[in-house]
Amino acid sequence: MKMLFYDFEVFSQDWLVVILDVTNRKEHVIINDPDELERVYKENVNDIWVGYNSRHYDQYILKGILCGFDPKQINDFIIVKGNPGWRFSSVLRNVPLINYDVMLGTDRGLKTFEGFMGHNIKESSVPFDIDRKLTQEEIDETVKYCRHDVEQTIEVFLQRSEEFDASRELIKIFNLPVTSYSKTKAQLVAEICGGMGKRFDGNEFDFPIVPCVEKQLKKYRYVLDWYKNPENHDYSKSLETIIAGVPHTFAWGGIHGAKKKNTESGVLLNMDVTAYYPSIQLQYKFGYRNMSKPENFELIHNENLRYKAEGNKKARLPFKIADNSISGQLKDKNSKLYDPMMNNAVCVNGQLMLLLLIEMVEPHAQLIQSNTDGILLKLKTIDDYDILDDVVYEWECATGMKMEFELFSKVFQKDVNNYILIADDGKIKSKGGYVKKLSNLDYDLPIVNKSLINYMVHDVSVEDTILNCDELKEFQMVSKISNKYHHILHGDKVLKEKCIRIFASKAPSDAGVKKVSVRTGKPEKLPNSPAHCFIYNDNVNGKKAPEKLDKQWYIKFAKKRLADFGVV
Repeated sequence: MKMLFYDFEVFSQDWLVVILDVTNRKEHVIINDPDELERVYKENVNDIWVGYNSRHYDQYILKGILCGFDPKQINDFIIVKGNPGWRFSSVLRNVPLINYDVMLGTDRGLKTFEGFMGHNIKESSVPFDIDRKLTQEEIDETVKYCRHDVEQTIEVFLQRSEEFDASRELIKIFNLPVTSYSKTKAQLVAEICGGMGKRFDGNEFDFPIVPCVEKQLKKYRYVLDWYKNPENHDYSKSLETIIAGVPHTFAWGGIHGAKKKNTESGVLLNMDVTAYYPSIQLQYKFGYRNMSKPENFELIHNENLRYKAEGNKKARLPFKIADNSISGQLKDKNSKLYDPMMNNAVCVNGQLMLLLLIEMVEPHAQLIQSNTDGILLKLKTIDDYDILDDVVYEWECATGMKMEFELFSKVFQKDVNNYILIADDGKIKSKGGYVKKLSNLDYDLPIVNKSLINYMVHDVSVEDTILNCDELKEFQMVSKISNKYHHILHGDKVLKEKCIRIFASKAPSDAGVKKVSVRTGKPEKLPNSPAHCFIYNDNVNGKKAPEKLDKQWYIKFAKKRLADFGVV
């Protein structure tokens, strides 16, 4: 089975597609020729067609052309009117296509990824709303632009190949048809678990409380009472309270508690529940009433834990991805596993069981933070470890959960969603946009990220990190506007790009950047952007920083973020 990467461009009187057959190293460029498209399609109908956002757009353009529809009408139906492509015509269902979409639900767009990777993010000069036939020159430029996007789709695919590998292994393990490659992970897992798509009568807030919480929660039982109170059965409501000396928020999605701008040193014990939400589902059979094949869910979960214990990352991958996606579908109205009452049962009992754990460990250690699936404690001495181990074992026996321990010696904590933990051996664990682990597909303001970590972990000054770096890419800020904004302004200049790469500038003549609202027509400052900046949308890999790069702006910005942690 081959893989073909493809991308369509559609205009009022023209269309074209670039198809790269990576197996045979062959390119197809088809322009306004439905017969040639049909020929290539029939030759490869049993192969996998890979695109970026192709699940929502390109596959319907392809099917529509093969069915004799005007692709411009389909384009406008999807893009302008905001309709799902499958609603355009039931005839499209008659065109089989194994379509794999590289795009994930949280992605901000292909151009953003191209920007992060340091590649050219210039837009074509050919406007998509042009109301005439394209000239040959315009077609040539559009083909070049389209080919570039296909090549970038291939690179993004390779960067996250584990996603495809997981789908392939799940399809193989559960003997699913090859058409399953067209499904999202959520759809694939719902199919594996036999999602029935039932809708249940009754109040979704009338969920069960697990016995260990009902019987053992004492000091903080008022939190359980808050959840039981019908007046609070509203997803917009939350409970703000102090637990073990730490401000906490209890809502309907997860527990969060931490002191802001807090730095602690000593014996720090980080405890995470292993695969928490899926483990709750398995232990208490939450969500089973919409599964016709719960045994498949149990197989996925148990194999995930088995391979994790063995340290076999490759074998674990499909089971881990599948396991992590199941509980989230309980609150997804589009999922066949949708069951909001059981979603509340998982989320609320998860919070209350952690609250029970806090109540049990509070006499023996200081709570630093609590989050959705774990807590961080400060021990008086390492000798208290055995005491905590015994307490946690008692909690495990009561709840049916399993806990993982990690020791650290220091934590810098901005809040519960932004922190960095440091171990004596140099190992770090971080969370949040300020100190997250950088990757080729997430490389925004990297020099600021690195300067924060160097300062907090290695005691290297922000100035040393930033002033000693001359790689231009390290200073990039990639910004993409949504459909709520019409265009970007650089000073008074209207930019054709919706995604730009920004650098702080020492030149007073370099203006700032703003985005113009579709609703109000008024410009708004791009978040975090400098007052003076230059834009470089060409390939930035290997480029050295110019003299006008304002490194002092990055130093000031990094110190502001450090101040958010309370360390400067």
